[in-house]
Amino acid sequence: MRILVVDDDPFIQKLIGIHLKKEGYNTVFASDGLEALSYLNGEKFDLAIVDVMMPNMDGLSLTKRLVAREIPVLMLTAKTTLDDKEKGFLAGADDYIVKPFEPKELLFRVRAILRRFQKIERSHTLLGNMLIDRLTFEVKVDEQILLLPLKEFELLSILCSRPEIVFTRDQLMQQVWGYDYDGDDFTLTTHIKRLRSRLEKVNAQVKIQTIRGIGYKIEETK
Repeated sequence: MRILVVDDDPFIQKLIGIHLKKEGYNTVFASDGLEALSYLNGEKFDLAIVDVMMPNMDGLSLTKRLVAREIPVLMLTAKTTLDDKEKGFLAGADDYIVKPFEPKELLFRVRAILRRFQKIERSHTLLGNMLIDRLTFEVKVDEQILLLPLKEFELLSILCSRPEIVFTRDQLMQQVWGYDYDGDDFTLTTHIKRLRSRLEKVNAQVKIQTIRGIGYKIEETK
């Protein structure tokens, strides 16, 4: 497992590095968001631990970039208010730990995220009565096979990769249509609407929720 640690405090880097190494993780360090981004083209990471307050590019901006590349993020910060935590989660962070922290707590949060992310990164994802097969691009609801257009399949697959997590409209547009797409986000609204309709027709036990002003999340319904 490779973990990217992004923090401008050398002491924090050293502390995290010692404990991650003891657990057998390979660790790469960056002192700000721009340095972290420079590693992404050449290396694959299973998790990023990201500080919020950093020079050049802050942790919230970096988190959005990492989530767009499907890298889970554990946010590390000295900020403790509910508003600060909300900003972190809305940026796409999978978990949040406040400085000063116990190394043991950091490790079990790392393990929890990796377990969750590895589970959903398999070729099959089950949510409610719906099974997504990324190898055949099929969606099976009970005994019905639902063949979706590619963009709708990609949207559904991304949303189901992290149930209950809010994906911003920008994140979905970037992951499905790419950074260079020059259309407007009405395209996303249309695809979500069609996807909802298809899922309702086959009585899928899932619901795509609109988070006003932010984006979408999917949740299981029973």
